[in-house]
Amino acid sequence: MKKLSIEIPDTVELNENEVKIIIAGKLYEQGKLSIGQAADLAGFSKTAFIEIMGKFGFSLFSNSIKDLHHDIKNA
Repeated sequence: MKKLSIEIPDTVELNENEVKIIIAGKLYEQGKLSIGQAADLAGFSKTAFIEIMGKFGFSLFSNSIKDLHHDIKNA
């Protein structure tokens, strides 16, 4: 796994866990990580991460038309 170091201004009140959740949630929304990978990155179980995502304003559902058609086909 890659390690990333970033500097955040002191005026931004975020702790390390919140930053991990935000990064993992955004990467999941963009389709770059699965929900399991995002949960691992943030340091949570899948169930806990799914609950936390809503609190941070992330959607579990894809906005992609391709994904919608895939979901309809598999329903």
